[in-house]
Amino acid sequence: MRIAVLADIHGNLPALEAVVADFSRRGVDAVVNLGDSLAGPLFPLETAQFLMAQDWLHIAGNHERQLLTQVPERFNASDAFAFSQLTSTELAWLASQQPTALFEKQVFLCHGTPRNDSDYFLETVEPSHARAASRREIDARLGEVDAGLILCGHTHFPRSVRSSIGQLIVNPGSVGLPAYSDLQPYPHAMESGSPDARYAIVDKRGEHWLAALIAVPYGHMEMAKLARERKRDDWARALATGYMT
Repeated sequence: MRIAVLADIHGNLPALEAVVADFSRRGVDAVVNLGDSLAGPLFPLETAQFLMAQDWLHIAGNHERQLLTQVPERFNASDAFAFSQLTSTELAWLASQQPTALFEKQVFLCHGTPRNDSDYFLETVEPSHARAASRREIDARLGEVDAGLILCGHTHFPRSVRSSIGQLIVNPGSVGLPAYSDLQPYPHAMESGSPDARYAIVDKRGEHWLAALIAVPYGHMEMAKLARERKRDDWARALATGYMT
């Protein structure tokens, strides 16, 4: 079982196409997408149409939930642009996605944590910074999930850790947005440190799961230029450098 794991595409179709070309060359048996697929100032409609044509398992992230449940007046800038581009067809596709899923009875998929699509799983935000979560924190966030492999996204930061009982938990990083800043629960930035598109391949060897975290170069400066043209200087900086500062 060899699975390509994608998350946080955020409407960056060129980054997605580069990732698909890379895992197609490497060879995989299945593809899963962990949500936050469209929100942002780039290509939400075109990205939705591309994803809808694939035979992949998709789950919803917090941005899918926000697009479907918030009134437009409360949208942030990324959701507002995506919503303005989508039709009822794409919104119906988003509505068909579940917040979690079990793949092949042994792989648990979530966007944030098993309980909440907006919580961080492998990181903890403190008043001064975001840090790697402790094993005790990770175990608590796992709750009753007993799958041997857990896949999560949301923080855009690629990381692979094991729980205290040996479960492998993998965040593939973000396909489409390598850095962002947030004010909740405290002001902080998540930065991958490069403009590359990120994804993971997980592979079962005997009784054990292995993970490869992969960075793929693509034409990121064109996407930074487009973000700047659409008055999103924060996105332009992130897309160009992988940093917010």
